Amino acid sequence: MERSELLRLLLGREFVSGEEIGQALGVTRAAVSKAVAGLKKEGYLIASVPNRGYRLDALPDALTQEQVLLHLHEHPWATTTTVYPVIDSTNDHLKRLAAQGAPHGTVAVADCQTGGRGRTGRSFDSKGGSGIYLSVLLRPHCRPDRLMTLTAQTAVAVRRAILAVTGAETQIKWVNDLVLGGRKLCGILTELSIEAESGLVSYAVVGVGVNCNRPAQDFPPELQAVAGSILSQTGTWVDRSRLAAQMIRELSSLPELDWREEYRAACVNLGREVQILGAETRCGTAVDVGAQAELIVRLEGGELVSVNAGEVSVRGLYGYV
Repeated sequence: MERSELLRLLLGREFVSGEEIGQALGVTRAAVSKAVAGLKKEGYLIASVPNRGYRLDALPDALTQEQVLLHLHEHPWATTTTVYPVIDSTNDHLKRLAAQGAPHGTVAVADCQTGGRGRTGRSFDSKGGSGIYLSVLLRPHCRPDRLMTLTAQTAVAVRRAILAVTGAETQIKWVNDLVLGGRKLCGILTELSIEAESGLVSYAVVGVGVNCNRPAQDFPPELQAVAGSILSQTGTWVDRSRLAAQMIRELSSLPELDWREEYRAACVNLGREVQILGAETRCGTAVDVGAQAELIVRLEGGELVSVNAGEVSVRGLYGYV
């Protein structure tokens, strides 16, 4: 008996009789009873009432293949999604698979990363048991400039997923952070491979790390003033498997996602004083996000500049006072 099929029969329903389950799965009632007992031992909270049957009341707090696919039922990417207890980096893993010919829509999800990375090669704290580390492989076969907005689109997609599952209204710090209550809870890393002969994109890997159920005091001391989680900022415990599945659903619309209006409305930079960090630090006010996801800043002297890459620090966020 496929346990995932049993769980699907129970999910979101009132009591389902053992006879109905047995008929649906082609097994005996004794086999159903044995399977339910096995699920209970693994932490699934299942009520059993004589003459009524079984009811699934709660899932265990785990990010597993079985539970993610349970929530991703019938989605086209369900067959190309794999969940790992531990991995070096979901982005690196998908780049290796891409080199072997893995198809568009291949997804890697991890409970823990040992070599998580952020932008500019920074390490990304990827502790197990409390976050979601997820990457998707895209094969858009287009010019690289067509993907200038991919990171911004990803931010909007993940923001939608978090809102749908938890009700939390996150903000976006240009260009690749999701922020909640002034703390960073999500980072995005987009990587491309270009075909030498055609100059077209061979593949894109989009990686997302979300802090879900991590208490504030559990972050390393150097991150406690900067990082947060959905739990620490809202008090809401997150079903990570459900959120991972919703993220996959939202990300499957990339790179066609209509992103700009929602991105601008959620962008924490706009209307705020910012520092543009580079060879020299320039100060100004962020006034808009352009069609190519560039940040438009009015410098202190009144000049408008477009920032396409690099670091932009927002006054009042992440320690910038």
